[in-house]
Amino acid sequence: MSTTQNPTTITAEPGTPFVDLVREFDATPDQVFRASTDPALVAQWLGPREMEMIIDEYDVRNGGRYRYIHRNPDGDEFAFRGVFHSVEPATRVIQTFEWEGAPGQVSLETATYEDLGGRTRLHTHSVFPSIETRDAMIESGMERGVRDSMDRLAELVAAQG
Repeated sequence: MSTTQNPTTITAEPGTPFVDLVREFDATPDQVFRASTDPALVAQWLGPREMEMIIDEYDVRNGGRYRYIHRNPDGDEFAFRGVFHSVEPATRVIQTFEWEGAPGQVSLETATYEDLGGRTRLHTHSVFPSIETRDAMIESGMERGVRDSMDRLAELVAAQG
């Protein structure tokens, strides 16, 4: 099911190491934040639909760590990890992000939850260590995974009402 009522916008300006993602949700910042930080809920929406998600660790607090694995139908696994640097409930999360398949290529992500009066605008700004690293991430199929994840998140928060 694709949710097009609130499309996901992904911006990656050529020649910059940044990716910006914006999506509006028909849910409060508290609801979107909870779905983004509760490991049981995160496992229901993060990643492409066809992949299983296994959470190894997901400790959303200042200095907390996370690690999860996406497994495709062929059994191939893709692990990701990072550290939560700043957590402000229903307002902002700053964290690192690293795909273990490209060790040392760590990006810094800031997610903000803007209150639109009962709705939420989620804005994620990612800073990659280089333009080449950012471009490789985009070429890896990131866009499809991001759009799928955002649609799944919208479905989850809508179902929780």
